[in-house]
Amino acid sequence: MLKTHLCDLLGIEYPIIQAGMGIFTSAELVAAVSDAGSLGSLGAGSRTTDDLIRQIAGIRELTSGPFAINHVMSGFDEKAFSISLEAKPVLISFALGDPGELVKRVHDAGILVMHQATTVQQARQAAELGADIIVAQGGEAGGFGGTVSGLALIPQVVDAVAPIPVVAAGGIADGRGLAAALVLGAQGINMGTRFLASVEAPVGELWKQSIVSAESQDAVKVDVWNDIIPSRSGDYLNIPRALSSPFVEKWGNRRDDAKREAARLQAEVTGAIEHGRFGELLPFAGQTVGLIREILPAAEIVRRIVADAEEALKRESRLLV
Repeated sequence: MLKTHLCDLLGIEYPIIQAGMGIFTSAELVAAVSDAGSLGSLGAGSRTTDDLIRQIAGIRELTSGPFAINHVMSGFDEKAFSISLEAKPVLISFALGDPGELVKRVHDAGILVMHQATTVQQARQAAELGADIIVAQGGEAGGFGGTVSGLALIPQVVDAVAPIPVVAAGGIADGRGLAAALVLGAQGINMGTRFLASVEAPVGELWKQSIVSAESQDAVKVDVWNDIIPSRSGDYLNIPRALSSPFVEKWGNRRDDAKREAARLQAEVTGAIEHGRFGELLPFAGQTVGLIREILPAAEIVRRIVADAEEALKRESRLLV
């Protein structure tokens, strides 16, 4: 059976965490992942507090398994954070900026902390703050991320923060990716794009189908995003990765115009989020799209990854003579 220290720490069967992708997660997705023996994560980013309360209640109704709640430091919402602390998930995770004193507040509530880093320096900072788990996110990841590839970043972070368990992210969508992460020293994986292309993911069918039909080179960094919504002090410098769209193509070639029209474009993005059309503008996806060819139930995704990782580890062990 495939099991690591991460499993013991979180009370899960398999070392797989579903990324907390803001409003692109739901009670149904989180519960399906947790019921499958892994850790489902509910994203609080861009979500109203009323919806956050509803989704947490929905998770409790659908599963008795452990789950996490994710907060992004860009656009941090204090009320949503307080609701998360009251909900007592097994884990609260942070991304996209320095969580500072929030780590202590989570610990004071008796909850574990996981923080996502895209550089070794960020990982060390999270370790100094007392994070219980650190995600080393490679630049292959979808959504907001850095530029260092996972193959280079993961072992460096493992060495830099030992003995804190490290979870690998970016460039992982199947069992071979999980096996590789474990060989690099990680205790598990954190996946987003693979779970976006799941039956339970609350995103449009067009977005899911675009992931299934795309190749890795189609998932590109969208530099114009930071012209439209500039980073704030304390935020990590992250550039989103997404599949191409009319919005990406139009404004990616007109960055100066995008800066001038930033207020209008911000309103367009906000409206798309509110009306469930964000995937038409910026369909987040990582370079693992080239590995994803089916929309599957979340439980089947977990099952296949575990089975394939076990097989990969057994197969490669034969290289030792």
